[in-house]
Amino acid sequence: MNILFLLSPKIKTSYLESDMTVRQGLEKFKAHGYSAVPVLDKEGYYIGTVSEGDFLKFIIESGNADIHSMESEQIISIIRRDFNPPISIDASLDELLEHLMDKNFAPVIDGRSCFVGIVTRKSVLEYLRKTVDSRSLEWSK
Repeated sequence: MNILFLLSPKIKTSYLESDMTVRQGLEKFKAHGYSAVPVLDKEGYYIGTVSEGDFLKFIIESGNADIHSMESEQIISIIRRDFNPPISIDASLDELLEHLMDKNFAPVIDGRSCFVGIVTRKSVLEYLRKTVDSRSLEWSK
């Protein structure tokens, strides 16, 4: 199976740009209600994923929760680059499932390492639900 079938393309995906301020990132998080979002550079390369926890850690370490103080730091300074590594557009279903075991989404990159979109755990579960015979999912009595 080709993971493109499950892909939410970049155009339909919320993401942050690496040069945005922490304040801008936090406001976008608040507007969309996500718990983690991909971060891209200006050329569209995947840099990493920023999470609610990254914002919280920044606030705790800075000792200041004032929204205006967050205008001096860029998003790139708070992300953990190893938190949600990307998968290739050519990844197998097994690789995708392994990635989604402990993540809500998998960032997908093409052969040039450019971000093309995400595959969510929800989209995979919906696909599997539709393709598996419903009778095989019944619990034995």
